[in-house]
This record gives sequence, structure tokens and C-alpha cells, in this order.
Amino acid sequence: MPLYYYKALNNRGELLDGQMEATSNSEVVARLQEQGHLPVEAKLASEVSGASLWKGLFKPKTFSGPRLVQFTQQLATLLGAGQPLDRALTILLELPEDEAARRTIADVRDAVRGGSSLSAALERQHGTFSRLYVNMVRAGEAGGSLQETLARLADYLERARELQGKVINALIYPAILLVMVGLSLLFLLGYVVPQFAAMYESLDAELPLFTKIVLGAGMFVRDWWILLLVAPALALWWFDRKRRDPEFRERFDGWLLRQRFAGPLVAKIETARLARTLGTLVRNGVPLIAALGIGRNVLGNRVLAADVEAAAGDVKNGVALSTALGRGKRFPRLAMQMIQVGEESGALDAMLVKTAETFEQETALALDRMLAALVPVVTIVLAAVVGIVVLAVLTPLYDLTSAIG
Repeated sequence: MPLYYYKALNNRGELLDGQMEATSNSEVVARLQEQGHLPVEAKLASEVSGASLWKGLFKPKTFSGPRLVQFTQQLATLLGAGQPLDRALTILLELPEDEAARRTIADVRDAVRGGSSLSAALERQHGTFSRLYVNMVRAGEAGGSLQETLARLADYLERARELQGKVINALIYPAILLVMVGLSLLFLLGYVVPQFAAMYESLDAELPLFTKIVLGAGMFVRDWWILLLVAPALALWWFDRKRRDPEFRERFDGWLLRQRFAGPLVAKIETARLARTLGTLVRNGVPLIAALGIGRNVLGNRVLAADVEAAAGDVKNGVALSTALGRGKRFPRLAMQMIQVGEESGALDAMLVKTAETFEQETALALDRMLAALVPVVTIVLAAVVGIVVLAVLTPLYDLTSAIG
């Protein structure tokens, strides 16, 4: 689904802005109205200025990451201790230091005191709580096991955060290493090499073709270094704009899955995320069709998300989940086999969670291997490039010295 940027007014007259996936502007407006907000603007993210989008992307969320996990765990603990829901929310109201977080909890408490269910109160909070979160709470309320559901939800959020953290941590070091390598090469070519170029020019020496190429590259870097710094930034900006286009994003995600090294890793990460989401939802009483609809939205790869959407339609028509997900031939075969075993044994929820654990472990192992291999590869490449540059600029000097001697 395309991404929309919106602005709305809440019941206190405060201006809210953010992003939402929806099929159309009217759906965005309807969902905002359901949350008790007055829609002001809703348009495709691709049509919004870059400044507004970056502001929305980096705007801190009231509940996210550790704060959401902590809130869920504390609420589950208070309910397990026998505290009424409104009393538990009142206690939690005093804990956050952030005024926006306290205001959100106060709104939820007031809605509960006014007769709303917890799930309905959470759903009205301007998209602060995800569909997965709201639907799990709703399932727990329907089954009379809200405290157990919140505990499982907290465990799910913590594991999902750990998986995301592993991916981010695995990418930080290579990114820093590549940036440092790039800057080192720019310094070597843009500052050191031109010194030799000036020296050889004053000597009026005949230089090998290879040396001329390296010296020419150094002079280009010296004269156009700003372009070499700006060009990657412009490329990233262009890619960020284009990836908000659904067609481009789908083509890119499909290309990524076809890559020899990145494809299997992306598939494992998304499989672990989907399996844990489905397992957690099904275990808490959410129907499988609804769980697939929610699970589709937690996936970052649009092609795999489309496979899940198609699988939901097949499951609705009576097809087994493993068969439906396997038709796209993009999810790992091992995952489909494990899901099939769970269906045949009548323990689908448990096997989905087991599948998630298996692929989380495989993802961690794959990331460790990638990082272990990347560091020496980048080091060898850097050493080779430096060696080539050094040989190119020093060989003529050695030849001149030998000729004089």
C-alpha cells in the first residue's frame, strides 16, 4: 500500500502529523476520524516536500522501543497483582518523565473510565499503538486473559526489538568502515598524489601510462572533491524519494531478494518477523486471516508482503497456510515445512514461534559471518588500492633515481 502523509487536530486542538499506509486518501481520513481526530490534510508521501517528510520521520514517538516494552510489562504486572485497569493506568501515569507520554496515558485512562475498552482507547491514540498491539489487546479482552496477553505482547516486542537491534548493530560497523575507507582514499588521491604530480611536472619526466592515470585521478579528486562528497548525498536523497513510490519500491525489493548474498538474509529476517507476529497473534486468539493482514504490515519487503496478502486470500478459500505462503517461492522452504508440521499436529501457534526462533538464530549467525568476512575484505581492498597508488607514484621516481645512479 502507498504511504500517506497527514495532518490532523485532536480533541484538544493540537496539530498532529505523521505517516500512514492506506489504499487511498479517504481511508486515511476515515481512520483519523475513527481515532477521534479532525483530518486537515492527507496526501501521498511522494508529493510532500522533503523537509516535511524528514521532520515526520525523525519526530520522536511517544511510545516506541524500550518505552513501549516497559509500559506493556508494567501494565501486565499491575493487572496480575489484582489492580483494576483504571487504577493501573493511574499508577503508570506518574512514571514517564515525558509530558507527551503522560498525556497519552491520561487519555487512555480517561477513555477507559468513560466506558471504552482498553483496545478502543489505544486505537484512538493517533496511531501511537500499532494495529498488532491493538488487535492483541482486543483478543485478550475477548478471551478474558488481558494480563497474560500483555505479558506475551511485551515478550514479542522485546524479541522484535532485539532482532532489529542485531540488524542495525551489524550494519553500523561496516558502514563506518566504508565511510572511513572512502575518506582515506579521497585524502590519498586528492592531497598526496597531486604532490607527486607537481614534482614530476617540474622534472619533465616521461611517465608510464599507469602512473599518468593515477596522477590524473588524483588531480580530478583534488579539483572536484566537493562533487565526490555531494554526489553520494544526492544519490541517497534521490533513492529516498524513489523508494516512496510503490512501483519502484516493489521492483527494488524484488531485485534485493534475487541477490545471492542479500536475498537469503532478507528472507530470513522477514520470515522471523512474520512467524513471530503470526504465532503471537494466533496464540492469543486472533483469527488467522486477521493475523495475516496484520503480519503483512510488519514486513519491510513489499514483495514478501504481497505474497502474504495473496496467501491470506488463499487461506480464506481453504488452502493450508504453508501451501499458500509457499506458492510465491520466496520464503525459505524450511519455514514452510515447519509451518506444515504445526498445521498437521494442531499446534500452529507453537510451531510459528519455533520457526521465528529458528530463523532469528540463523539471522544472527548470518550477520556475524557477514561482519566477520566484510572486515578483512575491506581491509584487503584498501591495502591493494593504497599499494597500487604507491607503486604508481613511486615507480617513476625509482626509475629516475636508477638512471641518475
